[in-house]
Amino acid sequence: MKDQKIDPQVIDLYDKYCHGQIDRREFFRRAGALSLGAAGLTMAQALLPRYAEAQTISFTDERIKANYVTYPSPGGNSGEMRGYLVQPTGDGPFKTVLVIHENRGLNPHIEDVARRFAVEGFLALAPDGLEPAGGYPGNDDDGRTLQSDLDADKLLQDMVNSAEFLSNHDLAAGNIGVTGFCWGGYATNFVAARLGDKISAAVPFYGRGITAEEATNIKATLLVQSPEHDERINAAWPDFEAALNASNVEFERHLYPGANHGFHNNSTPRFDEENAALAWERTVAFFNQHIEG
Repeated sequence: MKDQKIDPQVIDLYDKYCHGQIDRREFFRRAGALSLGAAGLTMAQALLPRYAEAQTISFTDERIKANYVTYPSPGGNSGEMRGYLVQPTGDGPFKTVLVIHENRGLNPHIEDVARRFAVEGFLALAPDGLEPAGGYPGNDDDGRTLQSDLDADKLLQDMVNSAEFLSNHDLAAGNIGVTGFCWGGYATNFVAARLGDKISAAVPFYGRGITAEEATNIKATLLVQSPEHDERINAAWPDFEAALNASNVEFERHLYPGANHGFHNNSTPRFDEENAALAWERTVAFFNQHIEG
């Protein structure tokens, strides 16, 4: 089912479900109660992710090498982290990118994004913020619950420590880039602020901004990826824009017409193929321009 055939009311309910405002049962109940009749429930079911169908780069692809790594994370939720590290074939060093997941842990879609970066020539690390809780549990519902139960400040510290680990990796060419989606978009902004000039470039996808005080430490150049239909995030953009301007942060923002929150995630019908392809092209070009190689 294509995006344009999903009623906006159902997409709005799905957004609430994804952000933990309602649970899965309530999502289906409200969708079925809409004036759309049975079609509302059908649309709701169609929006659930289908990760196997959405995989674009196989984990056995000969162009990459992928494995899971563990590393210290002082001040985080358990003192240790685990991440999915993917490199292009070859000896390196490589331009390097941290890929931060949404509010449900390191699911198969984010692992696929890390592999996509490796195919483009980047060393990519996708940390699993749920490692202290046993790791991504295999489904987004439980993952969302586990992530909401973690200490939020310590979870952000785990992302900062992941960036530190990556920047010190033997295969990293120099300063790193960071990107993330939804909660990971916010974490992208946060990591860029915490690590200052260790981060050369940051690409937050539909993530909320940080405070004006935090923004004063951003040294990276930002590429902000925003869908047109994302009322909550877009309403907060003027304040973040003002904070970036006040701190003389170099940034550009792209607003993708007709796109919904989550438009880059090709595992659900919110995926917007044309806009996602353009956003990805811009992201790769941006990182190639701003990250040391």
